[in-house]
Amino acid sequence: MVTESLPTTRSVTIGAWVGSGARDETLAESGASHFLEHLLFKGTATRSARDIAEAVESVGGEMNAFTTHEQTVFYVRVPDTRLELAIDILADVLWRPAFRPDDVDSERQVILEEIGMRDDTPDDLVHDLFTRAHFPDHPLGREVLGTEATIEAMPRDGIARYHHAHYEPANIVLAAAGNLTHERVVELIDDRGPGTMPERPTRSHTEPSRPQPLAVVHRPTEQAHLVLGIRSVPTLDPDRHALTVVNQALGGGMASRLFQEVREERGLAYSVYSYRAAFDDAGYLAIYAGTAPERVQETLAVIETELARLVRDGLPAGELDAAKGHLTGSLAMSLETSASRMRRLGRSELVEGEIPTLDEVIARIDAVTLDDTRRVIDRVLADAPRTLAVVGPHEEHEFAAYQSG
Repeated sequence: MVTESLPTTRSVTIGAWVGSGARDETLAESGASHFLEHLLFKGTATRSARDIAEAVESVGGEMNAFTTHEQTVFYVRVPDTRLELAIDILADVLWRPAFRPDDVDSERQVILEEIGMRDDTPDDLVHDLFTRAHFPDHPLGREVLGTEATIEAMPRDGIARYHHAHYEPANIVLAAAGNLTHERVVELIDDRGPGTMPERPTRSHTEPSRPQPLAVVHRPTEQAHLVLGIRSVPTLDPDRHALTVVNQALGGGMASRLFQEVREERGLAYSVYSYRAAFDDAGYLAIYAGTAPERVQETLAVIETELARLVRDGLPAGELDAAKGHLTGSLAMSLETSASRMRRLGRSELVEGEIPTLDEVIARIDAVTLDDTRRVIDRVLADAPRTLAVVGPHEEHEFAAYQSG
């Protein structure tokens, strides 16, 4: 349990960070973590889904959850006078879910609709297509939502077994922030939790597979949606801060190279950006663009030119300073609510095993040097094989340059 007291706020947010996600599922369990994310708010032994929703919303609160490949997170945000209510509900859904058969079946249909919505949204689908190609036949490449086949076949008892195996207190970080005290949070959790458990077990993951160079899904869309990605560094790699700075300069905002060159100078795309993802033992740096089908090759050429220029010339001092200034400034401004503070606490403790102060995080970003960016550019971008994912009115043969990696 980790907390941060914010005496000047009038809200509290408490979240449960479960150290399991999509990559911890077997092939038959694909989508189980996300299924649980939906089901836990569907009801407990003493509360229905309506009871839970009304209890939170009647005091002006909110609740939500999200699933990634390595975590599943649930949180409740309420006025500070309702801390006990938030903890009571969160503990109830975490450790005493009912898994009523009717609720399981109705939520199964909701998830199937979510999968269908994703498949009908090409700018979402292309990211899943990319990860599937970048980590072929590996849990990191599976969709967090699961597939229609696995969701339709997933039995109620199988979901309950998955919950029992992963939702032990030893595998959960409880994080809270707002107008509260640590002692009060501990007291309330102790009264409602399932009891003490041993230390969190060490996770054993299979080594990520080698990326495939190309994946194309033909769709008669008005735009072609592209993701071009490269394998990069894992979550706790020493070069992670330098890569974050490089990513910001490359495609992290309106002043970035990609935005300026692809959108502002050439008008090739409305949306273009780069982003990085990191896991326990792997990561990737990816670039997204949506463009007219007849301008796909031109857009890819501009992106490749910008990547080659970055490898050839590195990052100049002015861009380094601007990227660091954006990252540190936006980080400080992003932590102005109890919810954002809770997220920082929970993720830091679960993923990094430490909770650095805001000043310490800013200092780490400020400490990135030109030599650091040069090293990580050479390490990640120089001669790195690409994975290209395309959703649009195209066929694989149109991307022959990427077919062999």
